[in-house]
Amino acid sequence: MIDDSSVIIGDVRIADDVGIWPLVVARGDVNYIQIGRRTNIQDGSVLHVSHQTSDNPAGHPLVIGDDVTVGHKVMLHGCTIGDRVLVGMGSILLDGVIVEDDVIIGAGSLVSPGKRLESGYLYLGSPAKAARPLKPEEYEGLKHSADNYVMWKNNYLSQGNR
Repeated sequence: MIDDSSVIIGDVRIADDVGIWPLVVARGDVNYIQIGRRTNIQDGSVLHVSHQTSDNPAGHPLVIGDDVTVGHKVMLHGCTIGDRVLVGMGSILLDGVIVEDDVIIGAGSLVSPGKRLESGYLYLGSPAKAARPLKPEEYEGLKHSADNYVMWKNNYLSQGNR
């Protein structure tokens, strides 16, 4: 589902059961964006990429894994996000960032260029730092969040919305 108020430009590859909610901008204009299955991109988020340069011949595409929850007004720029990740509202992830599977990034966090966030941790702050290991119920919550957004997407579509 792509809400009518969202803007999708260029090479944006969207898998099954993805929800792109109101006012999202995804600009795959100078590189590609790939969004994995059952991922949700919430209201007002901006997804962009970096072009190829002599220093970085591949540039920085934006790759988002499966079962990812991207909160409201998140900025994702040329980064790679694994599976079962929650990116909190208002967070910013910059070029070359790699987020491994099973990570929570707290609201308002800034992840600096080239930083790697290891699996199994809650990251907070500006710049984002590992705050603590995830609790068992938080691991479950990552998948639960994605499942809920698929359900809400399906409900939204069943009401005749697009």
